[in-house]
Amino acid sequence: MKNHLYLLMGHFCLALGVIGAFLPILPTTPFLLLAAFCYSKSSKKYHLWLRSHKYLGPPITNWQQDGVISLKAKIFATIMVSLVMIFRIPYLKIALFIRIFVLCILIMVLIFIWTRPSKVTSTKNLN
Repeated sequence: MKNHLYLLMGHFCLALGVIGAFLPILPTTPFLLLAAFCYSKSSKKYHLWLRSHKYLGPPITNWQQDGVISLKAKIFATIMVSLVMIFRIPYLKIALFIRIFVLCILIMVLIFIWTRPSKVTSTKNLN
């Protein structure tokens, strides 16, 4: 039963991650990482498929093995977050402190993204 729940969550997170690739308000990478985690707990077949996928696999593998976020992904994330900050947040009809709080969270997300390495810098010891 637990495996089926992880598998279902993996499918759900994968779907959200793929949708998030086309919608700027929905994050892609966290859902793909969560899908990879769920698949690792439920199905070696799906986990291997996701990690070896032509487009989805490299960012997941880079993050899981080395904590790397590619420069291209950083730039894309920055553009998307900036668009939300400029064109959406100011026009929300919610309290000012909530808008400021959301802006602070988005800035922290950008800081986190830009403080991660952009490429693998160290070679692992093979001994």
